[in-house]
Parts: sequence; structure tokens; C-alpha cells
Amino acid sequence: MNAITHSRSGYARPDATLRPMRTIEYDVLAQVTRELAVSWPRRKENFPALVAALTRNLEFWTALAADVASPNNELPAHLRAQIFYLYEFTAHQSQILMRKEGNIESLIDINSAVMRGLRGQGGAP
Repeated sequence: MNAITHSRSGYARPDATLRPMRTIEYDVLAQVTRELAVSWPRRKENFPALVAALTRNLEFWTALAADVASPNNELPAHLRAQIFYLYEFTAHQSQILMRKEGNIESLIDINSAVMRGLRGQGGAP
């Protein structure tokens, strides 16, 4: 299963047609953020769990980047560019973390800010 298909599997719930896309995106992002937060403190005992969480997070961001890169995306150009930049940052930071360097806080902070934006609470890119 490729990254985009896997990431979109969170959208495949039976009630998905009844839920607004922002709610679905929020739920998927909340789940992957939770996985990052839970796996980080246990990384020395279970590094594969951290890698799995980083991979799921990157799959979400890859799907989002593909969406905002589409010429049919109706978001304002500056917001699309900011979201794509966050994808690039997330990809780079994930590589650093998979080399057992760095800290996961920036990824969690970005995800949390985007979730606040999806909820209409500000703090999105």
C-alpha cells in the first residue's frame, strides 16, 4: 500500500460521507499526533514504534501536500504554500528523527497548530 493510499485509509470510515472533511482531517491528524507523543518516550525500548508513528505522520503530510499542490485546490495560494512548506519540514525532521537525532516536539507542535486551525481556533499555518 503506498503512502497516500495508507494515509487516506483513515477517510474510509462508513460514516465518512456524513462528516465534514475538516473533521476527518482533524481526527486523522489527532491520531497520528497521539502516536508520535506515545512512541517518543519509549523510543529506546521500541524504536520501530517511533518509526511507524513517524511514517504515519509523514503519510498524512504527503497526502496533504499532494492535495495543496493540485491546481484544483481552492485554498488561497499563500496558505497552500505554507502547508507545502510544513510538509517539507516534516519530511526533513522525520529523517533526522529516524537517524536517532533531534527532538519530536516540533512535529507535535506543528500538528497541534494545524489541528487548532481545523477546529477554527487559530494557530494554523
